[in-house]
Amino acid sequence: MEQLIEFTANHWLLTLALCTVLGVLVLTMVSPGTFGAEGVSPTDAIRLMNHENAVILDVRTDSEVSDGYILNAIHIPQTSLSDHIKKLDRYRARPIIAACRSGNRSARACAVLRKHDFERVYNLTGGVVGWQNAGLPLVRK
Repeated sequence: MEQLIEFTANHWLLTLALCTVLGVLVLTMVSPGTFGAEGVSPTDAIRLMNHENAVILDVRTDSEVSDGYILNAIHIPQTSLSDHIKKLDRYRARPIIAACRSGNRSARACAVLRKHDFERVYNLTGGVVGWQNAGLPLVRK
């Protein structure tokens, strides 16, 4: 035990790095998926849309959406999602796939949806960028 204390005192930066890595590992294991939502690839999202009538929730900003959006997506910016959650009530029984540019804001949107008791919530892996990289189209006005 004395050796461990001595090692920690002599190598505090290494010990701090170890604790940080362990903390991140524990955090990722404790939070299932992305904030309680399962990630779904663009091809699996299409399958959900075609076979289970899934809804795409685009949580990007207005300017990002003006550059192109997924066909039939419902646009509610992530920053105002809690205020507009009632707009999604009629889709409660359907799978909802949240999408943003890269997948980070949509993960937070998934957490908001889960908090409001939406059960079938998915996060589009890679976001709209992943959608485009998979060769899938966007609608442009």
